[in-house]
Amino acid sequence: MRVKYNRVSTLQQSGDRFTVDQTNYDLVLFDKISGSVPFKEREKGLELTNLILKGSVSELVVEEFSRLGRNTGDVIQTLEWLEENEVNVVVRNLGLQSRPNGKKNPIWKMISSVMSSLYEMELENIKERTMVGRQVYVQKGGKLGRPEGTSESMKRFMEKPKNKEIFKLLERGLKYSEIQKVVGCSPNLIKKVKKYKSTIFDSTI
Repeated sequence: MRVKYNRVSTLQQSGDRFTVDQTNYDLVLFDKISGSVPFKEREKGLELTNLILKGSVSELVVEEFSRLGRNTGDVIQTLEWLEENEVNVVVRNLGLQSRPNGKKNPIWKMISSVMSSLYEMELENIKERTMVGRQVYVQKGGKLGRPEGTSESMKRFMEKPKNKEIFKLLERGLKYSEIQKVVGCSPNLIKKVKKYKSTIFDSTI
C-alpha cells in the first residue's frame, strides 16, 4: 500500500492543498497538529504506525522531513524505525527515496548520517548556552539549588535557571534523555517541571 502522510501545524492552516493526493495514493492521512507532538502520538500518525506494524504499508510519501518529527532527533528515530520495517520513504521536496526498488539507497544513508551529526551539534550548542546562562546567573548573585530544610512555591521553582531551561526544551519537544544530556539533570526533575508546566497551562485556559 502506498500512503501519503500530511501534517499542518495550526488550526488556521488548511489541508485543502492536499486534496489532490486522494487519487494518487491508496491512502491519504492528514494530521492538523503541532510538530512538537511526536509522530507516533498523533492521531493519524498512530493509525499509520499500526498499519506499518501489520505489514500493510510498502511506501510512505511525505512533502518534507519535518512532517515526520518534532525535531531532528525525533525525525531520525522515526526514519530508523521505518527502515527497520522496510518501508520505502519518499521525500518529495528532495526527490529522494530510502529504498527504491526495495534496495537501500546509499545517498539516503549519507543524508541520515549528516542529520545525526547536525543534531549532536545542536544538542552541544544548547548545552553550552545553558552553562553560560547559569554562570551569568551566579555572577549576578544568584544561587543554584534550594537551601536545606526549606520548601518553595511553584513560581520560585519555575524561576530557577535550570528549570527554566528544562521548560524551554520541553516546549521545543525534546525527549527526557535529550534534556538530561543537555542540562545534566535527573528524570524526576524533568517530570516535576513537566507537571508544573501542565498546571501553568491549565490555569491559563
